[in-house]
Amino acid sequence: MTLAIVTGYIDGVLHSGKDAARAVVPFSDTPHDWENPAVTGRNRLPARAYFFHYDTPDDARSRDRTRSRGFIALSGDWRFRLFDHPGRVPTSFATDANDDWDIVSVPHLWQLDGYGRLQYTDEGYPFPVDPPLVPSNDPTGVYQRVVHLGDSPSGDRRILRFDGVESYAEIYWNGAYVGTTKGSRLAAEFDVTDHARPGDNLLAVKVLQFSDGTYIEDQDMWWASGIFRDCYLTSRPAAHLDDFFVRTHRHDDDSASVTLSAHAHGARSIVWQIRDGDTLVAEADVIDGEDVTVTIRDAHFWNPEEPVLYDMTIIVQGDDGAVGYVPHRLGLAELTIEGGLMRLNGAYFTMHGVNRHDHDDRRGRAVDIARMERDLHLMKQHNINAVRTAHYPNDPRFYELCDEIGLLVLAETDLESHGFANIGQIERLTDDPDWQTAYVDRIERHVLAQRNHVSIVMWSLGNESGFGRNIGAMYERCKELDPTRPVHYEEDRNAEVVDVVSTMYSRVQQMNDFGEHPHPKPRIICEYGHAMGNGPGGLSDYQQVFDRWPHIQGHFVWEWADHGLRAETAEGERYYTYGGDHGDYPNNGNFCIDGLVFPWQEPSPGLLEYKQVICPVLVAHVDDTIVVTNRRWFTDLSDVVLTVETLSDGRPTSSTTLRPGALAPGDTWRTPFLPLSVAGRETRLVMRAYSTTARSWSEPMRELGRWDFPVHGSAWASSPTAGTSPATASTVGTDLEVTTSRGDALRFDLLTGELERWTLDGAPVVVGPPRIGFWKPLIDNHHQENEALWEPRLLAHMQTSTRSVSWGEDDGVVTMSSSGTIAPPSLAYGMRVEMHWNIHGDGTVDLRVAGEPYGDYRDLVPRIGLSFDVPNDARNIEWYGRGPGENYPDSKTANTVGRWRSDVSAMFTRYVVPQDCGNHEDVRWLSATTDAGAGVSVSARDSAGLFSFSAWPYSAAAIDAAQHQTDLTEADRITINVDHAVLGLGSNSWGSEVLDRYRVRFQEFDFAVRFAAVTSADTRGDR
Repeated sequence: MTLAIVTGYIDGVLHSGKDAARAVVPFSDTPHDWENPAVTGRNRLPARAYFFHYDTPDDARSRDRTRSRGFIALSGDWRFRLFDHPGRVPTSFATDANDDWDIVSVPHLWQLDGYGRLQYTDEGYPFPVDPPLVPSNDPTGVYQRVVHLGDSPSGDRRILRFDGVESYAEIYWNGAYVGTTKGSRLAAEFDVTDHARPGDNLLAVKVLQFSDGTYIEDQDMWWASGIFRDCYLTSRPAAHLDDFFVRTHRHDDDSASVTLSAHAHGARSIVWQIRDGDTLVAEADVIDGEDVTVTIRDAHFWNPEEPVLYDMTIIVQGDDGAVGYVPHRLGLAELTIEGGLMRLNGAYFTMHGVNRHDHDDRRGRAVDIARMERDLHLMKQHNINAVRTAHYPNDPRFYELCDEIGLLVLAETDLESHGFANIGQIERLTDDPDWQTAYVDRIERHVLAQRNHVSIVMWSLGNESGFGRNIGAMYERCKELDPTRPVHYEEDRNAEVVDVVSTMYSRVQQMNDFGEHPHPKPRIICEYGHAMGNGPGGLSDYQQVFDRWPHIQGHFVWEWADHGLRAETAEGERYYTYGGDHGDYPNNGNFCIDGLVFPWQEPSPGLLEYKQVICPVLVAHVDDTIVVTNRRWFTDLSDVVLTVETLSDGRPTSSTTLRPGALAPGDTWRTPFLPLSVAGRETRLVMRAYSTTARSWSEPMRELGRWDFPVHGSAWASSPTAGTSPATASTVGTDLEVTTSRGDALRFDLLTGELERWTLDGAPVVVGPPRIGFWKPLIDNHHQENEALWEPRLLAHMQTSTRSVSWGEDDGVVTMSSSGTIAPPSLAYGMRVEMHWNIHGDGTVDLRVAGEPYGDYRDLVPRIGLSFDVPNDARNIEWYGRGPGENYPDSKTANTVGRWRSDVSAMFTRYVVPQDCGNHEDVRWLSATTDAGAGVSVSARDSAGLFSFSAWPYSAAAIDAAQHQTDLTEADRITINVDHAVLGLGSNSWGSEVLDRYRVRFQEFDFAVRFAAVTSADTRGDR
């Protein structure tokens, strides 16, 4: 008989062989720390503020942590091996260095380095729901690093710190068990002094991908794991600061009372100093564990527009006379709630915000400081003044950056149990007392770590975890640790417990109702404007409501960045992956591609629109007067200049610069301005506001916003040239051949009524006939409309049937008319359509299009318009309309009316998932020409017939079929869409439907445009 040898864990250490057989039950029955929510960590030091000890004042002033006492960076190369089960980890992993293991660069997520499998879900757990249990075959990564240490000063304690490890970690030093931590996005510190020695030391870390903590870390992102933030060693001298908490009270005379609570170990004295530059403005002796308050006269209070910071130092001296210095950048600010409104330093304010996940297109959540800083700089450059750390704490340096550049932070802790919604029990853990310890631990560690940061204006208890008793326990602990700030939690829908009432994805009308009937507590909308793919639309409509009601004090677009991961085809072409691209199932597809910023950190058209609607300067032109309003909350407009440009038929004719001066927040400045108009031409004003001030995050003359206003609308219309020879026509079989006096040759099919070919002097002008259409490549924000309306009605599969074709000649004009139906197979609805062509002798071609629906469908369609093809070399696009960027009916405030030029490839927005893009609204005319100047123009017949257009180097079918940009191959022709009506974008991928005023319905229509061939001799676009 063979004796089975079992393995198991004792005190966190894997044992095997006969000792294990005597000591433990089989592995699968062993109660593990990683499946016990009552154990949030072992031997982990208490959470504290993020700070470092320095040996000299100069080192402290640098605030460079690498110059702090005993700092040793442990990021970089580590030995690594992935095991498919924690029980397969060899017992020697903590004692024996394995030089034959792979080398990985930490911070990292091991799945992004090719170990294990990536998976993306929005809310569903990647394993069966059976809390607190996780799969027994839990992927386990083991890290090893040799750390060389010198002699340590007497009394120093060596502290090992991890800023982020997902999701469960056991730490070993020279074979000794050091401790355990959970809470992936919460820092963990361990005292390794008793295990460390001079010379080489073996640090080993065992990381399990899943733990009970995973059940409350389901935050709509890639499932990936590892040591994903920096880790390092520091030293605490014998006399050292353990923690501190500083807060501010503002007085009416603009003085500030600043209170410090400090806890130290082994300190003979503690001195607290505050400097403004080189000037000492306050100093006090501190008694360990007691509050001390100083007063700063003529204080400079921090706000997001002027983020003034003082230099604060806590000086700790030990009994041996050794002195240590702890620096902190101190902002003076007080957040109060008065009459249901939040005030910062006594001033009302609103947060114009975004939700931000950590994401790097190569490293996932393992973002470095440069990537983080660029994110925040882009926010400031686009007028954003607030960020929600969705849905977990960030790297501690993130909050320092927000302090420095001026961003209000809605500081959310590491908690979301959204996956329980899939089983109809989203509140299951939130209302379970067995999980209270885990819940409270997450807010406690978060608040203790970040509460000294002036940028934080609100705590958040987490996201989408239902409502239950543990929320109340978290709130109480949060307020105990920091009574100075309000607390948020969206699923406390009526703010029974928390201080701020919050909703997500409330529609515009509902937000207006909330504003009209205010709650006794301040209100925010913590998520809205779902920025998935092309969109979001409707931001300006939301903003009008937010601006109307003071009770609504914050709005946060979902979300900041696409979570696409960089990949390459075999040919080296780059694309970006999403759920399902890694063999992962279940997955939520491209639902993670939902940001205002592309994965490569380029602003999307949606971000440019958001920048405009939240512009801190409002400009209008009313009754021949320019009106400027300061929409800042704290600072005047002394840094702002306004350029005013007069356009005549889209061309600039004059420009001037104005300065509104030191205009106080909320005030308005007016100046008369009547531009010169030219009879018969359209006159418009384009105004741009700039800040002349250089910032750490921007150069001077940063554009804040732009506006355009009609001044004089001409009775403009394009007309055929009088006195030209007539157009002539003849039939050839089933074709109609039409020629003009200048050399146009058009051929129509008398069976279909379609324009088969158009040449000028033998060169092709149009190579694909104008056809009426109601479909366009599906955008992410229309998927729900597609599933509910269009797909069941086969809207993308409409068929054209021509019922009659006729032609004639009338006073030198050749006419061509056709009628028919456009309808889907199998169903009994459609559109009866007519197309009427007039071909003039000068080569202008008028086309009138009309339609009347039949059957029972009158609901939404993506568009009503025409599509046709031009030669592939007609890539130069010029237009008189809204530009330069893409714009849509409900997303066009960032683009002004003028004359613009671009290339067809540059006009195609590279969304991660290809979809409709490149639209331009309010178009008078457009032209598509070759480098030699030959091509075609399309113009509105009059000022009442403005149209929308887009131009693509691909067919609509190819765009619709593509899942990634690398699926697209440029066609041999250019597709041009000229649309009578285009459906707004909305944000209904997970948010607001298209508002009614931007909807296009399957209903009667009638519109007309004028075509003309363009030659190099023509004045471009003036046809």
